[in-house]
Amino acid sequence: MKRKLFVGFLSLFWTLTTQIVLSQDQVIKGVVIDRNTEDPLEYASITIYSLPDSTLLSGVVTDSGGIFRAGVKGDGPVYLVAQFIGYDPYVSEPFTDRSRDFGKVSLQINATALAEVKVTGKEITTLHRLDKQVFRADQFEQTRGGSATDILKNLPSVSVNAEGEISIRGTTGFVLMINGKPVQTSPSAILGQIAANAVEDIEIITAPSAKYDPDGKAGIINIKTRKGVLDGFFLSANAQLGSPSIEPYANKEPARRYNADVTLNYKKDKWDISAGIDYKRDDISGRRVGYVNTYRADILTEFPSFGERSFDRENYSGRTTVIFAPNSRQSIGAGFYAGKRTQYRTADILYDNQQRTRIVAGDFLGPEYYWDLFKQTGHVFSGGEVVSQLDYYNENLRVRRGDFLLGSLDYTFQLNESSNLKVSSLYERTILGGPTDSRNLAYPNFLDTLQLQFNDNYNPLDGFRFQMDYSTKIKSLQWESGYQYRFLKHPGDFIYLDKDFTTGRWVENPEFTNRIDLRRNIHSLYSQMQGGANQFKYTAGLRLEYFDRQVGLDVPDTTYLLDQFNLFPSFNFHYQASDDLIMRGGYSRRIERTTTFTLTPFPEREHSETLEQGDAQLLPEFIDLTELGLVKNWGEQSGFINFYWRNTKNVINRVNTIYADSILNRIYTNAGVARALGAEIGLTLYPARWLRITLGGNVFRYRIKGKLFEENINTSSTMYSINANSLLTLSPTLHATLAFNYLSEQITAQGRDSRFYNPSLSLRKTFKDSKWAISLQWLNIDLGWLDSNEQRITTVRSNFFTTTNYIYEVDIVMLGVSCQLNQPSKQMKLLKSEFGDKEF
Repeated sequence: MKRKLFVGFLSLFWTLTTQIVLSQDQVIKGVVIDRNTEDPLEYASITIYSLPDSTLLSGVVTDSGGIFRAGVKGDGPVYLVAQFIGYDPYVSEPFTDRSRDFGKVSLQINATALAEVKVTGKEITTLHRLDKQVFRADQFEQTRGGSATDILKNLPSVSVNAEGEISIRGTTGFVLMINGKPVQTSPSAILGQIAANAVEDIEIITAPSAKYDPDGKAGIINIKTRKGVLDGFFLSANAQLGSPSIEPYANKEPARRYNADVTLNYKKDKWDISAGIDYKRDDISGRRVGYVNTYRADILTEFPSFGERSFDRENYSGRTTVIFAPNSRQSIGAGFYAGKRTQYRTADILYDNQQRTRIVAGDFLGPEYYWDLFKQTGHVFSGGEVVSQLDYYNENLRVRRGDFLLGSLDYTFQLNESSNLKVSSLYERTILGGPTDSRNLAYPNFLDTLQLQFNDNYNPLDGFRFQMDYSTKIKSLQWESGYQYRFLKHPGDFIYLDKDFTTGRWVENPEFTNRIDLRRNIHSLYSQMQGGANQFKYTAGLRLEYFDRQVGLDVPDTTYLLDQFNLFPSFNFHYQASDDLIMRGGYSRRIERTTTFTLTPFPEREHSETLEQGDAQLLPEFIDLTELGLVKNWGEQSGFINFYWRNTKNVINRVNTIYADSILNRIYTNAGVARALGAEIGLTLYPARWLRITLGGNVFRYRIKGKLFEENINTSSTMYSINANSLLTLSPTLHATLAFNYLSEQITAQGRDSRFYNPSLSLRKTFKDSKWAISLQWLNIDLGWLDSNEQRITTVRSNFFTTTNYIYEVDIVMLGVSCQLNQPSKQMKLLKSEFGDKEF
């Protein structure tokens, strides 16, 4: 029934499309561009007035290509005005032709603003458009030579915790786009591979319109690569080398850090060819200090621990894109992307003074009491009857690999001056998996092996996307509609073996050995209108989606089915109240889909004390987001504030339960409803000619209410993050940047995550008209007296308590060099992963 209903909507959609295209009137059209760069100006205001009384007859805004299309009734003389913030307006000569094509309408930057840029060196660092905030990447000098993640963590509403999880307005899960193309990737996996040097702008879209994928409860991040001249050759090469670790953390192997990337772009006549190769070795040393107690059947078990927790990460890849434009109305593009990603996580932990003490239920004082006692004395509880005691050393190595190959094909056809059709497809093949070795050794006699376990998994992933989009002008409105199909096939074989020391053979453990097969189909279509009058602009749209999900298991032989038909409405507005004051707002409904990992219903052993387990019947999260904001400029200074409300149904939490006396099971489950009410604030200040200060912050009240395994939860807390950045111009070719990122304590469904912060300092020197540059970075500044780059994760319930302090490397020094010949010919649309990175 749901499938038939969707097909009916699809049929109606194309019928309306055909009728609208055939019924368009004569129009006045053109393209608005920047006179100096020839870049199209999106959201420029176009108004048409009558003569001689200057009555307003029509008003539109330009689309992403700077194109406008306006219909005007009557036959009297009229004139056109094109204007955009910071530019001198364009006023046409009177005309009477209602089918006039203005061609390119060039706008010049306002003379006052231009003089200010020349004298003071100040430039626009943030733009607030109808549905997005745009941040210039080069304002963050300390990120040069780093990755896109380094840029992101300096934005007002973005925070990054100790595990590398990226949050927008306090929530994880967002869609990543590269040059406007959704890639549905894992931020930590793909953003770490994008060189900061190649990023022009970062767009934060917190309330996306209907034309975007509805995935991602935190919205969308769009990474835009650099662009420049229209024709020519471009070469960019970057290399970076890290010094030896100042603090080795007693790790077995020293951390190695070095990376290099080369990007080529050539455009001439009908051809546009881009290619890139990159290599990155990015190890992180560290350690962890933990404590766990559990209480079951009058048995109190405590096992404090400490040891190495480090990551060896190696990535390399190659990519190419070829675009051929046989004429001015058509273009064909093909892309390929292939590479390898490998991560070795070492967790060699000593579990000492482990005790089991028998106490009756009436004498149990609660799990936090025994943690407090351990903090004060450094020893576990000494009362009661000792049942058993064992100290052991666990060597644990988890390897995660991902070999991938992707291909894409795109076709764009300009039907007329204001209408175009785009068709695109993408296929991905990714092989995921990797073994985990776990060895328990007696302590201090390491020669005696107590337990030896091995598990491995093989997860080939096939993904396919097809999309068709149509855009046109209907009098004063910009109309966009499209259809999309996505398919995912992701089976996984999991094997778990225990070593039998009596026979010397490996024995399969049936509890952890199984097979899963995930298949998902998504059909969606959207339609939206964009228009405006005078200083008011808006966009309104609706996206219709049908998806079905199948999760099959070998043991037991079962298939779990889920299919849904969903609507995703959206609305955004932008009002220019005055030359220096803007009001903006919006509403968007989103969905956060489940990954294969969170759906796997059998446990996977991460290390000695922890299992990970999903739920085959896990529901996707649905998010309603409403926001309202103000943007204000005064003199050379600027600032903005956005208030937001976010409601999340079926919120997914990773929660802990007791699996065994000394093992906790982390399970992904729907926990109820989560609500957040907050505000994000940004300021750009120039207290002196040689100093720019950028301040950003996000504060919100978070509440989660629901059930976890029949236990009611109702927790709330106020949380915040601060990102501060100061740029000191020591000379025209020498800049220094000091940055500070702070994340407050976070309340979770079962506990809390401690505050987390990182200061950094960088110097950058340019040579040869800025074609060459060297940089020196001092990351995670600590000096032995701060607690930089460490975070404590605590979970507590009535029958267990667990807390772990993750301490990662500080005082990292990196030396970088970069060379750039010419400028990129345009936004280089190098292919990115669509499906596999999210699972990696």
